[in-house]
Amino acid sequence: MRNTHPILDHIDHHRDDLIGLADRVWGMPETLYAEYRSCAEHAQMLRDKGFALTENVAGIPTAVMGEAGTGGPIIAILGEYDALPGLSQQAGIAEPHPIEAGGNGHGCGHNLLGSAALLAACALKDWLAETGTPGRVRYYGCPAEEGGAAKTFMVRDGAFADVDAAITWHPDCMTRVDDPESLANTRMDFTFHGRAAHAAASPHLGRSALDAAELMSVGVNYLREHVPQDARIHYAYLDAGGPAPNVVQAKARVRYSIRALHLAEMLSIVERVKNVARGAALMTDTTVEMQVFSAVSNNLVNEVMDRTMDRVLQEIGGVPFDTADHDFARAIQATLSPADIASPYRGVAQIPRLDQALFDGLIPLRPGGEKMIGSTDVSDVTWAVPTTEVLVATHAIGTPAHSWQIVAQGKSPAAHKGMTHAAKAMARCAQMLFADPALLAEAQAEHAARLAVTPYICPLPADLAPPLQPRPTPV
Repeated sequence: MRNTHPILDHIDHHRDDLIGLADRVWGMPETLYAEYRSCAEHAQMLRDKGFALTENVAGIPTAVMGEAGTGGPIIAILGEYDALPGLSQQAGIAEPHPIEAGGNGHGCGHNLLGSAALLAACALKDWLAETGTPGRVRYYGCPAEEGGAAKTFMVRDGAFADVDAAITWHPDCMTRVDDPESLANTRMDFTFHGRAAHAAASPHLGRSALDAAELMSVGVNYLREHVPQDARIHYAYLDAGGPAPNVVQAKARVRYSIRALHLAEMLSIVERVKNVARGAALMTDTTVEMQVFSAVSNNLVNEVMDRTMDRVLQEIGGVPFDTADHDFARAIQATLSPADIASPYRGVAQIPRLDQALFDGLIPLRPGGEKMIGSTDVSDVTWAVPTTEVLVATHAIGTPAHSWQIVAQGKSPAAHKGMTHAAKAMARCAQMLFADPALLAEAQAEHAARLAVTPYICPLPADLAPPLQPRPTPV
């Protein structure tokens, strides 16, 4: 690809340093609110690149912010660096091979996400200084996107209060502006308390917390028939009461994830799930505690921001993969099912099935197709400021998110090309906003108009603190 704007040359200047950061973070996978080493790596890179550093953002020790520039508007570039549990995997091979049995792995590409965002911020810092353009770029290193809702806590605590616009990206198998839909989501813990007893000699004296948790599951299964079709309810046992079947379980804890297309709808379903829990406790003569763990909103779309990002993609084109990249992607695809490989095409109605393992083109804006929707704490930032998110190809078509195959591709040459391309898209989009005050004002006016119709309501309880993890003891 031929660079078409000077800011893209600044990307190339910092590229190798930020690829090194991505690979280091890949090698130290840390899960929600425990990203102490990954955050420290990002903080050190911000220092090395000359940013003014703010640590412990919103009281979160694994959140960091770097700022550069003077005056003018403030544009945020959002990064992440959290990993997922149970996805340890060696890089560069097309077969499952954990580095550490049961260990963590970057199964959603957040090692790339944070590093590309910081790369874009570095290029913008240089461009602002070189041109004397008034404005400030901020890199936000955000932890705990995978279920911890750190950005929601950051929004609630005012971390984006003076920001004028925000830009982010996510690794994907196809390059395009992300669709605006996402699911509002609450993760909530239900802890049942009963009474222990000998399960054979005196079961009548016991009150089973495990029975209550299982009855709650039955009740929620019936509830699923009576919620909107886009709603989702999932659960996981965190404490099933212990390994002894001859003891009536005195305590059980289950976590529910409750999702819907709109926040108000999601909050309504939460109340119905809570009623099911109360009923299960009543049936078993137990008690139940209910505690929100985390929560995120649905996206607030900004068409001006998305159209601007789409213009940038049309300018820079697709990711320039080479023959070796395609060869490794084909090896990865050999581990996938036909349904896996077909799945991305269901979401992009205008694109025919391609006979290639890597996608090096562009998907048009709003391509139609079947909606396959998840949740993200980026959504709460979209309610705070005009925001756009771009998806950029970094892995083989059809690779499922949260899989060992994503981890295996996480430090490949194709992944490095994709993250560099994402940085160019984000930096160029931000540069257009800095250079055109009318464009930024148009995005802000759209944002204000949408908020006037539907004001933001933070999905987190006002007194809820983020579920921080202790800093690990040095070895």
